[in-house]
Amino acid sequence: MKIARKLLLGTAIALAAMSPVLADQVGEVGVDWLGNDIIIEAVADPKVQGVTCHVAYFDRGLIDRLQKGNWFEDPSNSSIACRQTGPIIIGDIEKDEDGEEVFSERLSLIWKSLEVKRVYDKANKTLIYLAHSRQVQDGSAKMSISTVPLYGSDVTFQNGE
Repeated sequence: MKIARKLLLGTAIALAAMSPVLADQVGEVGVDWLGNDIIIEAVADPKVQGVTCHVAYFDRGLIDRLQKGNWFEDPSNSSIACRQTGPIIIGDIEKDEDGEEVFSERLSLIWKSLEVKRVYDKANKTLIYLAHSRQVQDGSAKMSISTVPLYGSDVTFQNGE
């Protein structure tokens, strides 16, 4: 039993270390009597000062988990809205079309996570933030997108645009 606990603790620590950013929970809205909630978290982009994203996702309650038999997984649905919340200072960001992971949070014990990626659209001077579910197989088409326009804003690029 002690070995299993150590293994579980080690796995949890490793998974937590993989997340590039921590989110601050700013809201929790109950949606039914089964204990299901919508969680709202504020995520500051670690490489872009002055931008904050708010991510909302579904968190299944214990009664719902017991009823449906799927104990270790939350739905893939999520929503994102990103806005300028201060002077924008852009650090060393990926500028290719694949973008860069800003935030990741587990939606199941092992296989599924909620991911937020940033893509820089240089032609339109816009930061694009995409929230989607990442799975080992059977990827989900459920996604949400938000943009932060840089045009007309006082933006500082630390390493040049």
